[in-house]
Amino acid sequence: MRRTMRCALPPALAAVLLTPLAWADTPPVVPPPPATAPVPPVARAWPVGVRPPVLRGWEPPPTVYGPGHRGVDLGAPAGAPVRAVAPGRVLFAGRVAGRGVVSVELRGTDLRTTYEPVRASVRKGEEVEAGAVVGVVEPTGSHCGTRTCVHWGLLRGDAYVNPLSLLPPWLLGGGPSRLLPVGS
Repeated sequence: MRRTMRCALPPALAAVLLTPLAWADTPPVVPPPPATAPVPPVARAWPVGVRPPVLRGWEPPPTVYGPGHRGVDLGAPAGAPVRAVAPGRVLFAGRVAGRGVVSVELRGTDLRTTYEPVRASVRKGEEVEAGAVVGVVEPTGSHCGTRTCVHWGLLRGDAYVNPLSLLPPWLLGGGPSRLLPVGS
């Protein structure tokens, strides 16, 4: 004959052991992330052309993995030069998922720009000045449908930011420049 042993806990002890510890420290409240610093308008030129058409604008996703457009698409013909918008150091120049990509860390900031599809003419580690050619627009690999374009992105850490915010107002404005008398 086999005996089964049972161990019964007194109800009070079972309640203490099986319920969350009410007397334990509550986890600290995680503060909200700090407001992101504004993007300094350090660009001195558009990446392509003088004032290229923006075929698709910045559409930030509602969540980190949500749908959106994490950059702007600038209309440009195949073979057009792609220029660094500000001085910096090339972080990457190569192919990603079959597309040519160039990424430049902007000097004196925590920002980096990306350009695709671009056939790179620079190498990783190379220093570039504002307006320096980093490559040319590839004829294929664009996500702009039947048109060729350059997808221009801007990142701060792992977060995408609107790349148009790099441009100073005088590059964004559509009107002609006005000269004012000295002393005005």
